[in-house]
Parts: sequence; structure tokens; C-alpha cells
Amino acid sequence: MRGALGFALTAAVMAGGLVGGRMMMPPTLAAAEPPAVVSASFDAMMAQSMTRMHDDMMVPPSGDPDRDFAAMMIPHHDGAIAMAQAELLYGKDPVLRRLAQGIIVEQGQEIAVMRRALADLPPAPESSAAATHLHHHGTAPAAEMPSEICR
Repeated sequence: MRGALGFALTAAVMAGGLVGGRMMMPPTLAAAEPPAVVSASFDAMMAQSMTRMHDDMMVPPSGDPDRDFAAMMIPHHDGAIAMAQAELLYGKDPVLRRLAQGIIVEQGQEIAVMRRALADLPPAPESSAAATHLHHHGTAPAAEMPSEICR
């Protein structure tokens, strides 16, 4: 059902931008600025979104995997949305622009689900042995991962 709902919402967003079978592109800075300026602006937007995403993902562990997952994935999805917005502002490829629109819709919905889940979880413990280090963005070595994930 979730996949069907996501598809339907993405289709509705995409259809809203279609006129006579052609994609209506909002005016962008790309039409007014030379390519070097557009590239610099796009690069700056992407770098800013990546920096903010990584900074916001660095949360101290709470000792609750569900809470930590949501607390780290919300800024991860926010970063993806910011990157998708940069694509819509500067990108020209219709396939990638439609993908960016879908990212904005679907990951926005997923953020809402995670925020509701965080609100419904019991409060995090005050002190946790796991809270002595910060999470990092990346994968754990296979030796540290549960065997059912490593297969």
C-alpha cells in the first residue's frame, strides 16, 4: 500500500507540472546566469546541504536503536530534500527532475512518520553506556554488525 500511495502522490506532483504532455519548468536562475555562476551556485547549495546533513546526523546515542535511527535519518532525509531542491532549481534533465520531485514528496512523508514515531517512543534514558561516543555516518565493520545483516 505504501508503495502505491507514494507512486500515486509522485504521479500527482508530476502531473501538476505537465501541460499538453510537456513539463512546465519554473523559471530558474539557470536561464539568467552564465553556466559558471549556475554551477557555482549549485555546488554551493549541494555542499551546504551535505554539511548541514552530516552535522545534524551527529547525535549522541540514546541507547534506543529506534530513537537513534529516526534521529539520524530525519536530517539525512532533510539533506536529500535539499539536494533535490537544488536539482529542481538548476537541473534540466526531465527524468532527474521527476526523481527529485519524488524524493521531496516521499522523503517528506517518511520524515513525518519518523517524527510521529519519535513522539510516541518513551523518553530516552538519562544516561547510557553507549552515549560515550557519537554515531558516525557510514557502515560498521562486518565484525561489529549482527550476523543476519552481514549475509
